[in-house]
Amino acid sequence: MATAKEHIEEIRRNKFSIGGETNPLTEDLHQAVKNLSAELYAKDVHFFMELVQNAEDNEYNEGVDPSLEFVITSKDITDTGAQATLLIFNNEKGFSRKNIESICSVGRSTKKGNHKRGYIGEKGIGFKSVFLITARPYVFSNGYQIRFSEEPCQHCKVGYIVPEWVEANPTLSVITQIYGSATLPATTIVLPLKPDNVKPVKQQLSSIHPEVLLFLSKIKKLSVREDNEDPRLNTVSAISISSETDFVKKKNIDAESYLLHLSADEESGMGECSYYMWKQKFPVRREHRVDRRMDVDEWVITLAFPNGERLNRGTSSPGIYAFLPTEMVTNFPFIIQADFLLASSRESILLDDIWNQGILDCVPSTFVNAFTSLGRANEGAPVSTLTHMFGFLPVNASAYPILNDVRDSIKRKLLDESIIPFESWL
Repeated sequence: MATAKEHIEEIRRNKFSIGGETNPLTEDLHQAVKNLSAELYAKDVHFFMELVQNAEDNEYNEGVDPSLEFVITSKDITDTGAQATLLIFNNEKGFSRKNIESICSVGRSTKKGNHKRGYIGEKGIGFKSVFLITARPYVFSNGYQIRFSEEPCQHCKVGYIVPEWVEANPTLSVITQIYGSATLPATTIVLPLKPDNVKPVKQQLSSIHPEVLLFLSKIKKLSVREDNEDPRLNTVSAISISSETDFVKKKNIDAESYLLHLSADEESGMGECSYYMWKQKFPVRREHRVDRRMDVDEWVITLAFPNGERLNRGTSSPGIYAFLPTEMVTNFPFIIQADFLLASSRESILLDDIWNQGILDCVPSTFVNAFTSLGRANEGAPVSTLTHMFGFLPVNASAYPILNDVRDSIKRKLLDESIIPFESWL
């Protein structure tokens, strides 16, 4: 088996004709990369969400609590003149040969067609979204020490996907010093930021929603901090978010319920909230099938009912998730999670999509089952303790007409089955 460095030399030689025979496909590759570049910048891709999505899709060793850490520093550790550099640390298994070959390609994601296995990425942008904020990303993983460049390589005239081995700037010792521990996680990504992106990146990191981990099955801890020699220069709001699931699950044929606890540690103090989670499966109906989800036979819908005030960091709280939060504020007192198809910006689900419509058609049944289950769990309790349950009823109208249809259907089902008195909606 070739070493990591030999593998990179092999890719450069065989794929990009660097120091070897000319590859007649290099021109086609150059054109494909130009198309990728145009697609990348035409989309309002949320780089942070793409990186969290990648980390959630990574593989982890048994016994490891998957975590993702963002550290931003004003030190120019890459010697590129960057005013600020973002480092991302992830304790995944690390890059395999196949992963390396994938990021040295266009449209060859190792996750394609893997929605059944729980992969949440799908746009084929993934790692390449980092080019929105950096011209030269660095990857240190499993012995690989490489960088890529937005600019076309002087040897093969292709940009974005040509790997170059890195010996220094940054060195692993400098990265370790910033990380603050003698042992680095398996994967570190280093992004010297483009000058125009320093402020927006700091703003995005400062506004990370504490509920970002709510529906992720792997990542259990996410943190953001700034590393400056003088802490008074820090402008990013630090946060450390962790999730813990109470695995006393109650199951029936097609549903399960459990408690999830979120905590967010900020400079302003510690915030906590627990959520009653109800997860239910429904078969995908033929009339709702779409090309992008042909390999998926069932919808899995999860509703989260916050027990107390939601963690919000002073921002509005999203009501719809597609594993990660959208920006849709539903005006409902519970959160809806499913494998929705999203607009490219991730801000909202595609409201007129038949796949999404099929999912939303199942939400009323999911809600009624969750609500009655909560009621049964509190059987025999004093009436006064049940009042918080009625707080989960979606009595307020939503700004989205399609969600008002969901609300009306929930109301009809609850009234038809005499689960609640009519007065509860007044």
